Amino acid sequence: MKAANLKIETTDKQVILCLAEKTIAAELANAVVRSGRRCTFLACPGPDELVGLLQRESPSFVVIDDAVVGGAALEDMLLHLTASVPVGVMAAPERQNDLAHWVAQGDVEYIAKTGNFLPIAAGVIVRRLRWAERAHSAVGLPWCELPPDFASILRHEINNPLTGILGNAEMLLAHQRDALPLAGIQRLETIVDLAVRLRETTRRLGNAWEQHRTAVRSA
Repeated sequence: MKAANLKIETTDKQVILCLAEKTIAAELANAVVRSGRRCTFLACPGPDELVGLLQRESPSFVVIDDAVVGGAALEDMLLHLTASVPVGVMAAPERQNDLAHWVAQGDVEYIAKTGNFLPIAAGVIVRRLRWAERAHSAVGLPWCELPPDFASILRHEINNPLTGILGNAEMLLAHQRDALPLAGIQRLETIVDLAVRLRETTRRLGNAWEQHRTAVRSA
């Protein structure tokens, strides 16, 4: 069975639905469309068709029903999919613990199949499409999700303890070098080098954030 296009208009954002029931796939696609998010939905009946479809397409998100791909096969499929695309898994509530470690990694969304879950599933798709759009925009991720005072937070939370680490390491090198073994000196020098690199990275991130804020305000 070939993938079915559930959306009339074609866009550069695609969502693949690997669901057990065609009616649910259609309802889910319509719910996303009603939210105003433009995308193309492709439906496939099973894991074999999904693998083939992924070889031809570059979706922004994939939704899998555990009734179609379950058990150990689901674990294998997630391992394969999450290497290139985020995945939403529609599963019974009792499967939540089984999927917790996948969700914690950030590339899998868990959608409990209980009650009226389609609006929740549609919301997950809309959020992932929004993230995909931002990731390819001039603003991009992660800037779009950060608070306005991110630069100040970054400097305070990282630079303050970093200054202590760097200062203590340099003090040991300056005053205790003769008493330290060669391996200890090398480790301290490594700490200093890494601390300096981290301080420079913090500075660059803070500057990049300030430039982004300026660009957004002037847009």
